[in-house]
Amino acid sequence: MGPVRTTYREALREALREALREDERVFLMGEDVGRYGGCFAVSLGLLEEFGPERVRDTPLSESAFVGAGIGAALGGRRPIVEIMTVNFSLLALDQILNNAATLSHMSGGQLAVPLVIRMTTGAGRQLAAQHSHSLEGWYAHIPGLRVVAPATVSDARGMLAPALASPDPVLLFEHAGLYASEGEADGGPVALDGAAVRRAGTDVSIVTYGGMLPTSLAAAERLAAEGTSAEVVDLRSLRPLDEDTVLASVARTHRLVVVDEGWRSGSLAAEVAARVAEQAFYDLDAPPERVCSAEVPVPYAAHLERATLPAVDDVVAAVRRTVG
Repeated sequence: MGPVRTTYREALREALREALREDERVFLMGEDVGRYGGCFAVSLGLLEEFGPERVRDTPLSESAFVGAGIGAALGGRRPIVEIMTVNFSLLALDQILNNAATLSHMSGGQLAVPLVIRMTTGAGRQLAAQHSHSLEGWYAHIPGLRVVAPATVSDARGMLAPALASPDPVLLFEHAGLYASEGEADGGPVALDGAAVRRAGTDVSIVTYGGMLPTSLAAAERLAAEGTSAEVVDLRSLRPLDEDTVLASVARTHRLVVVDEGWRSGSLAAEVAARVAEQAFYDLDAPPERVCSAEVPVPYAAHLERATLPAVDDVVAAVRRTVG
């Protein structure tokens, strides 16, 4: 069977359906995942297909249901826990950081926590300061977790099965701005530890992930019309980071621009730039550039929200500075 054209949302739903169908240990739980079909309609129809034991609506207590997911994973199940948006994950941070991420280490490897936590991330939908965060970099800071950010329909379809097979907890960040995007999915599994070169180029490396991939590709398209060849690297995995792919790209292009929807201070963009500076300093012909969100709570007003987020113009301007 060849690639199927579908949406990011439908690809995630099909991945969930396949997981529930193929392994009785798998179940989905979270707020509104059942009768409502998910806050972003990802799980629509799964309750009717698999029943309330496999698709469980939970009370509004992130700490409780993430803790229940950890317990179920320790007990041999394969839970998929949906946290509605990334800001709500802060209410379960103790469970994620102090339990899920540490139990294998603290037990000397006797305990595994094969838990998948899905959450929506990112701004751009006028959900204001409390529902527009990009906190992936926080979680990528924590040893014991795997952190992935599918940016394409194919990755949305193919990352769940390897995540469920992992003995470690996996956090899967779905950017809300991507749900309606369309593309081809071949249905094959996608490795959780490798970056992907989405566009080859020779003059500058644009390194990005998640919801900023379309922005970066659009910037590369505009730059090509000006005669600048930009290579676009999609990190895909934020922990572990695929340094080799990033360093190989910089060795080809000798310039680096990192595009990250998170805030600039202490960001994942800072980590990528630092690693390149440490390990590929003499490959660089210009200082690395970072394009991040403005360091303010995300505004509600649409024009102000747009002004805070990295845009194509910002990426193009950063590339022009590095290319000189």
